[in-house]
Amino acid sequence: MFKQKPTRIGISWGDPNGIGSECILKAFDDRRLFEDLLPVVYGHGETLRRQAAQFDVAIEIQDIEDASDAKPGAICCVNITPQAIVPNWGQPHPDAGEFARLSLETAVNDLASTKVDVLVTAPINKDTIQSKQFKFPGHTEYLANKAGVEDVLMILASDILRVGVVTGHVALKEVASSISKGRIERYATLLNESLERDFGLPTPRIAVLGLNPHAGDNGLIGEEEKTIIAPAVQSLKNAGMKVRGPFGADGFFGSGDFKQFDGVLAMYHDQGLIPFKSLSFGQGVNFTAGLPIVRTSPDHGTAFDIAGKGQADGQSLRAACRMAADIKNHRDAYREITVNPLKTPPSKGRDKGRF
Repeated sequence: MFKQKPTRIGISWGDPNGIGSECILKAFDDRRLFEDLLPVVYGHGETLRRQAAQFDVAIEIQDIEDASDAKPGAICCVNITPQAIVPNWGQPHPDAGEFARLSLETAVNDLASTKVDVLVTAPINKDTIQSKQFKFPGHTEYLANKAGVEDVLMILASDILRVGVVTGHVALKEVASSISKGRIERYATLLNESLERDFGLPTPRIAVLGLNPHAGDNGLIGEEEKTIIAPAVQSLKNAGMKVRGPFGADGFFGSGDFKQFDGVLAMYHDQGLIPFKSLSFGQGVNFTAGLPIVRTSPDHGTAFDIAGKGQADGQSLRAACRMAADIKNHRDAYREITVNPLKTPPSKGRDKGRF
């Protein structure tokens, strides 16, 4: 039987005062990952070895000068600084933010030059990473800017649920004014494309949530469902997509109706992520759809409150690594089955290449 080539995964360190490095070590403490993955961590090899001893993780860690030198069976580390890192566990600091930025930038550069196949990002502190070089709300917006892509969709995915968010990192008071028929159509289309191409789900079933309680109760609690969301759903149906809604979010998740759909499009961040994390926390993965590259991350943050205490769990980062490889393989398969063997047109748009 044909065995696929191992996926070379670039992993950014995240905030060095948070749980990112501990999660990386504990993720690969499951030796089965090395059968299909070649992990390349961007940070400092000796620091990672010291932390492996601190967190009682017996694993081989090799320093490499270049990601292309990565060998199977070990965590390979590209040193982005000559000196060992001494974490100030749980404490936000601009120096930690700068280290996280440099790790991310180095990993992205290697991804762009195809030295790694996919990107997995450990959590950053969105405040301390801010600088002249990084003026973005988070990883998603940074990568969209690097790729020159206007529309990307944050998808939280697990074995039981996939949720996309229309407005993302937007203040709650600005959500209603940020929603439009066109925006819903664009993001639903992105979700549909991603479910087909990235998750291998042909003709996916998508549920669209309402904005207001009880999806507006026919206009009694708000007009957005009648004037914006329902017309968008109808337009998507007319385009041939299998879309239903708008659904009231509480009843939709409380009744288990989400199990009938391949993907859910929520109107705002907490509407989608609270039920997702309630159902899948520690096992979920954050995936950025719409990019020409594959990027995933764990479904948690820096967790400063437990950093350095040995209490972090690597399960979500492990799932992020597996999903990144799976999505790459799905994209490769999708590209093969959709190519025209008689004429190969010049690639354009989202599939034009990397950064």
